[in-house]
Amino acid sequence: MGLVYADIELINAVDFENAGRNIIGEDEVRSLRINLLVDSGAYIMAINETLQSQLELPFIEKRKVQVADSRVVEYDVVGPVTVKFANRKATCSAFVLPGDCEPLLGAIPMEEMDVLIHPLR
Repeated sequence: MGLVYADIELINAVDFENAGRNIIGEDEVRSLRINLLVDSGAYIMAINETLQSQLELPFIEKRKVQVADSRVVEYDVVGPVTVKFANRKATCSAFVLPGDCEPLLGAIPMEEMDVLIHPLR
């Protein structure tokens, strides 16, 4: 099975909530559409610093994680971010990867949206 990508909309969930309370206008909700790598081997969602600067998600904590090459690194965790795919959505936190690293959708938001990777499609 090759790499799987999906068109995803990311929304700053705090902005969305504030718009619902009429604190900010709906046009002020920070969001973007990206083609995201779907990685069922990763648990949490990962965005890069460029996406973080556009969405301005609030900092939650620093967390250590073991990456694919077995190194243990520490990344900022931000959120909440709402993830929309087709007619599904999930709200989760995300690691912030350095620079323009490729962002990815992990297993936790996939589970919450009840979506699977279909190996033939």
